[in-house]
Amino acid sequence: MRQVVLDTETTGIDPKQGHRIIEIGCVEMVGRKLTKRHFHVYINPEREVEEEAFNVHGISNEFLLDKPKFADVAQEFFDFIKGAELVIHNAPFDVGHIDNEFSKLGGFPKVADVCKVFDSLVYARRKHPGQKNNLDALCKRYGIDNSHRELHGALLDSEILADVYLLMTGGQITIGGFGGDGDEGEEARLAVRRLSSDRPKLKVIKASESELESHNERLDLIDKKSGLSLWRKLENPALEQSE
Repeated sequence: MRQVVLDTETTGIDPKQGHRIIEIGCVEMVGRKLTKRHFHVYINPEREVEEEAFNVHGISNEFLLDKPKFADVAQEFFDFIKGAELVIHNAPFDVGHIDNEFSKLGGFPKVADVCKVFDSLVYARRKHPGQKNNLDALCKRYGIDNSHRELHGALLDSEILADVYLLMTGGQITIGGFGGDGDEGEEARLAVRRLSSDRPKLKVIKASESELESHNERLDLIDKKSGLSLWRKLENPALEQSE
């Protein structure tokens, strides 16, 4: 499955009030592995950024003046997401803005007509009812380091969301503290780490001849005292049947 983890930043909340996209960030996953392909662009919205929005993402009007307009990047963006499952935190917000931008240009379908959409916020609320489920809270819950995230940014947030998504939906985890006090809740966290897809293969160390000899001697002793050992039954089922 090809998935695209996506985030946007905007001039304000509601596209019906004329608010526009100013940043798009996407990272690609295939078979639940990051491919290192991404799409990232800042966009001149042809209007001012509201102060409340600026306080969230820190992207200024001056910074956006020389950036391309949405029409200049629309086809490349569409080609990147087409046919993929989009993973978005609070999907109605981002999809609503994207559909608004495409509709202004004409000739583009709605996002839902060409992509599946997985709303990670809806999933998180079902998985962790009654708890905070914003991206910062999920990073804390799943042990993801987001200390470098001082402000929202579309590409950075999509990269962080990819980590959250993989862990939240069954990524590799390490569980420590067996036999602990069993506390649960937001503060009690599993030690979770996602393994890199390009990590080196584990070294396989085989038993030496002397180790194998000692192993067989131990099995001989077990066979003598208690009958055919479980290990030898597993190694050679025919021996069990001949008993």
